[in-house]
Amino acid sequence: MSTPASDGFRMPAEWAPHERTWMAWPGPNPTFEDPDDLADSRAAWASVARAIRRFEPVTVVCGPGQADRSLLGEDIEIVERELDDAWMRDIGPTFLTNGRELAAVDWTFNGWGAQSWARWEHDAKIAAYVSDLAGATKTYASKLVNEGGAIHVDGEGTVLLTETVQLGPERNPGWTKAQVEAEIHAHLGTRKAIWLPRGLTGDYPPNGFGTLGHVDIVAAFARPGVVVAHVQPDPAHPDHEVTQEIVGLLTSQTDARGRRLEVVEVPAPTVLEADGHWADYSYINHYLCNGGVVLCGFDDPRDEIAAGIFRRLFPERTVTLVDARTIFAGGGGIHCVTQQQPKVPVR
Repeated sequence: MSTPASDGFRMPAEWAPHERTWMAWPGPNPTFEDPDDLADSRAAWASVARAIRRFEPVTVVCGPGQADRSLLGEDIEIVERELDDAWMRDIGPTFLTNGRELAAVDWTFNGWGAQSWARWEHDAKIAAYVSDLAGATKTYASKLVNEGGAIHVDGEGTVLLTETVQLGPERNPGWTKAQVEAEIHAHLGTRKAIWLPRGLTGDYPPNGFGTLGHVDIVAAFARPGVVVAHVQPDPAHPDHEVTQEIVGLLTSQTDARGRRLEVVEVPAPTVLEADGHWADYSYINHYLCNGGVVLCGFDDPRDEIAAGIFRRLFPERTVTLVDARTIFAGGGGIHCVTQQQPKVPVR
């Protein structure tokens, strides 16, 4: 049976040119149970969509009758489909290209490890639906339980993973590290996996909604050989030790081409707690679009420090801060609510 890699497909890096960005629209569900929370979340999602629309087309998948043009505006495309939640990074397809055609991976989705608050009857079908709308010539179904926020690639053969996600019993009981790597490489066109031991403290119970350790809030490639990493400077926060360990691990690693990783540390916002739990506010959960960086903002003194770091990393892009506190209250960030469709051909 053919795989994306054997057919010549790979996942491009996020900084490669995009055709468009896909998002999903918040609807009434356990994540946004309170009507005020739902209204606030829709305003926050719309702010992200409008920030991205300055740089590239945006399509938002909305539940039937749920769209709000007054928030989204007239220049954002809306399509209707039944949804359970609103995290397109995780429920949408992972797009691939062979340089001539678009393809996609449809991972198995089970509500971030079948968590008690999650619903996924409809969301498990969104990847195939979006792949078809995007015009992918082929959609490859993977038996691996995985989400888009649980992977990050450099476009040159390296992928970041987290042991508590792909190897967690909530998702893939009985899978070995070798089996996970084989499935990931076959579907992303990667050759080397760098495993982080875990994610941030706020991403696990009993800290509200979470993913059990997604990598895209902890570390991300900024370009081949360069990784941005979340660091918690305050020893009072449990992520102080967590991020020290992760930074140490990353600095000891080489990528698929044998380059020693350069790690750019990005300090966490100053706030330590949010909604009665350890805050997992992170600037790493940013989104790259054509000519832009959409960066999580927290009305925090370190917002501009982070923006300065990203301006230096991406001098050719415009850095835009968007308040992400409401999105984080729902269990994710700006990267979590977006999914890039690469432009084909990618050169």
